[in-house]
This record gives sequence, structure tokens and C-alpha cells, in this order.
Amino acid sequence: MTGLEIDGSFGEGGGQILRTALALAAILQMPVEIRNIRAGRKKPGLRPQHLMGVKSLTSVTSAHVEGAEPGSMRLYFEPRQLKPGTYTVDIGTAGSTGLVLQAMMPGLLFAGGTSRLTITGGTHVPWSPCFHFLNEVFVPALENMGAFVSLEIGRWGWYPKGGGRVIASISPTAELRAIERASRGRLNGIYVLSAVSNLPKSIGERQRDQVLKRLAAKGYDPPDPSDPFRAELADAPSPGAGTVVFIKAEFENGAAGFTSLGKRGKPAEKVADEACSDFFQFMSTDAAVDNHLADQLVLYMALAKGRSSFTAGTITGHLLTNIRVIEQFLRVKFDVDKKKRSVSVEGVGFSGAVAQIAMHSA
Repeated sequence: MTGLEIDGSFGEGGGQILRTALALAAILQMPVEIRNIRAGRKKPGLRPQHLMGVKSLTSVTSAHVEGAEPGSMRLYFEPRQLKPGTYTVDIGTAGSTGLVLQAMMPGLLFAGGTSRLTITGGTHVPWSPCFHFLNEVFVPALENMGAFVSLEIGRWGWYPKGGGRVIASISPTAELRAIERASRGRLNGIYVLSAVSNLPKSIGERQRDQVLKRLAAKGYDPPDPSDPFRAELADAPSPGAGTVVFIKAEFENGAAGFTSLGKRGKPAEKVADEACSDFFQFMSTDAAVDNHLADQLVLYMALAKGRSSFTAGTITGHLLTNIRVIEQFLRVKFDVDKKKRSVSVEGVGFSGAVAQIAMHSA
């Protein structure tokens, strides 16, 4: 089979190109060569967290791989067999467990059997979706498409120590359903999480109280602080120290999530304010999905059978780059309207995608 060449420097030019390309290569059993990996970044080429994603997918697909070394700007990945099973991944740093899951999960959904992943690393770290976003926003969105994944968190992992542990159970699916998220519908409720690890409980309380104060000031009905199911204050088990605020907005047609992380010298109130500002910005639009969910949904929309669509808060460069990678693997064309912030695609379905590849290689 002739492999596909991907330019890793185009568009946003980050690690998402690598993750999406490898995930689709695994699903379609198609060789891929990625060049100019992260060429425009301060530290170009493959970093340790990217290499862990490559290593993980190599195990899942028994792939032949070339160029999987630190700093490499070229990677050749030739999958040979997609295998469900039990896999353990230790990133060894505070590298994102969510991003490794993002690379492994699409292929395992179509592997024909149940899989169980245990991933150790960062669960709430910068530049990646935190565990609670994945569990509360992304996983329910996938369930609406007919994909069933359950996530558990054993330990929380913060930058720089990492050491968090996430367990994912992935059920096999034959086909995904198209989704329509053009409208978010009414706001049914708001859930607030304020968590700390190895820090005074008062920091978590200040974060929570500031969120509730900001919500009330904007005219929203905030959760009762005495209700742990709506305003959760967590003392999170972890080898490191850290704090997070996560706000989930539950709408008639799905959920959106907004996260802010603490760091040394950053007041608790500022952590809360950042998550609130993102929520308020989202609410000032007619968006049905937040920007992080938009990034993650497009791959599954292309693999679903039928027309899928959503409106996002912003059409980001990250989203457009991800779409471009998908279009190079599958015979789909996304319709993107930047003014209306809408994205739609006529998905080929998993069986249709496999048939395309078979015809191409014949």
C-alpha cells in the first residue's frame, strides 16, 4: 500500500497533526510519513510526550516505525494489525494523559473488542484537556454518537511532577452516528469543581466561592455551595501540588466545559476568574460546543455515517489544521463558515472509509 505524506509544519503546526495522523493511520491501517514535525516550534521535532503517543500506538497496531527518537522531525508509521487489549502507558513526566488517550482511543473503538488503558502522567496540566473535561463533556458527546468509553481517575497529576493515573475502558463500535449540534438549547444547570492537592483547603474554598460570586453577579443561578454534587470541593490525591477550577455548563443539547489551573503565585480568585471569563465569553455567542470539544469532534464526525454539524465559539487555527489532516486521509470535505462559526461534514462512516482505502490500494 502506498503511504500518505503529511507536512507537520502546516497550519498550527503542533503535536495535534501527529496525533490525528497516527490515529487515522491506525484505524485505516494505512502507512503514513510525517515530515517537518513541529518545525516552527521553539523546540522542534518529537518531544518525550509525542514519543510516548507513538510508542503506545505502535503497541496497539504492531507498527513498523522509523524516526521515533527525541528531536526527530520525520516519522514513518506503518501499522500492521489493530489489536484490542489491556495496555499500560507510563508517560514518565507530567505529559498529558488526555493527549495520549486522544491518540489511542479512535483506533481502539474500531478494534473489534473491549480495551482497557491505564495511563500515568499529567491529568490536569496546561495545553491539554483535563480529565474532568474529557469525562464530563467529551465522553458524553461520543456516547451520543454511539461510542462508549468510561473513564476513572485514580490519582491526579499536576505539572511538573505528574504521577496521575487514568483508567479508560473502551467498548468496540461498528459505526458512529452523525450528530447535529447547531444549537445548544436552554441552559439546564451549572456544575462547579474546585480541587486542590497538597495545599490548604482554604484555597479550594476561595476558588469555589469566587466562581459562585461571579456567576451570581452575571445573573446566573449558581449551585448551592452546600451541594457537593453541583459545587464540588475536592481534596485530590496526588504526588504533587496543584489546583484547578472546572465549570460544566449543561445545555439541552449537550455540555460545554471551562478549565483554569492554578500555579505558584497565582491567587485563587484569579484561577476562578479565568474559568468564569471563558464561560461568559462562550455564553456571549450562540455556540453549541466549546472550542476544545470542537477540536476533538471533527475526527469522529468524519468517521460517522451521515451529515454532522456544530457551531463553535471560535474557528481556531488548531481546528482548521486538524480538519486539513483529516481531509488528507478521508475523502471528505468539511464546510467551514468562519462568520457563522459553523462546521459541517458528510461523514463516510467507518465501513466507507475502509472501502475507500481498499479501492485506493487496489
